[in-house]
Amino acid sequence: MVADAKASGVTAVNLTVGAIGNGPNVYEDTVAGIALAEREIQLNPGVFMKVLRPDDLRVAKTSGKLGLIYGFQDASMLGSRLDRLEHFYHLGVRIVQPTYNQRNLLGDGCLEKADAGLSTFGRQVIERIGELGILLDLSHCGQRTSKEAIALAKAPPAFTHSGCRALVDVPRNRTDEELRAVADKGGVIGVYFMPFLRQSGQPMGEDVVRHIEHALQVCGEDHVGVGTDGGISGIELTDAYRKMHREFVEERTKNGYAAPGEAADVFNFALDLNSPRRLETLADMLLQRGHGEARIEKILGGNFARLFKDVWKA
Repeated sequence: MVADAKASGVTAVNLTVGAIGNGPNVYEDTVAGIALAEREIQLNPGVFMKVLRPDDLRVAKTSGKLGLIYGFQDASMLGSRLDRLEHFYHLGVRIVQPTYNQRNLLGDGCLEKADAGLSTFGRQVIERIGELGILLDLSHCGQRTSKEAIALAKAPPAFTHSGCRALVDVPRNRTDEELRAVADKGGVIGVYFMPFLRQSGQPMGEDVVRHIEHALQVCGEDHVGVGTDGGISGIELTDAYRKMHREFVEERTKNGYAAPGEAADVFNFALDLNSPRRLETLADMLLQRGHGEARIEKILGGNFARLFKDVWKA
């Protein structure tokens, strides 16, 4: 993985360090996740660096290191304590999702049929996220939660890893109305490489391009990016990997947070973008579709770099 990170050409990634779900140990597991990332940075100082401020992206780029942006895909580790958000900020967390797929104390995730929106505590967290200069990520939030959070946000929010519901109507994709609302606030939609890009079957690069192009039509080229929702290394489809993936899906289904579109025989990446240089391949595909280099540079990182500069405190 270290070798692949060096070879990828990627400047920075949103690294999930937080636990998900409403289990009893989410706080402890999150602290352990941050400690693990810190250990990898210490063991590989010539490969990884922690990203805390916009200028760190430039440093990562010029030094050839992979910048690690600590992110949460759920805020359940806060419990009912608002002060924990600041604690995690000082540990380096710069991207926070209020909810994962299920309901927590902040609000409803995208799989909650009630779609009850933000709680009073959730509104307090959204306000504090803005004060601290953390990027508000709404990728897994319910529609009402997202709508209310966008309205409350003092800085541009994002869907860092999602798709377009107008193309595939599943809970993990976002409606055109939601995409426009984020873009109108200066935010970005990052298109993922997940199964939710198509109605059934294995996603491919053409599906990624299709969702990128729809998002461009809805949001404009200054508000579309890439958020693969996967790692950097390519995945070898061995029997052992197939077994691990099947057990992964079964575990998520048992715990109630597997989303419609997840399946044991559909893998969580685009088959023809399954290598460390996947973004280079995607750039070539976009060029072949007639998109100019300046637009592609925005999609492959420029828009998120601008967003981080707009949101993070220097």
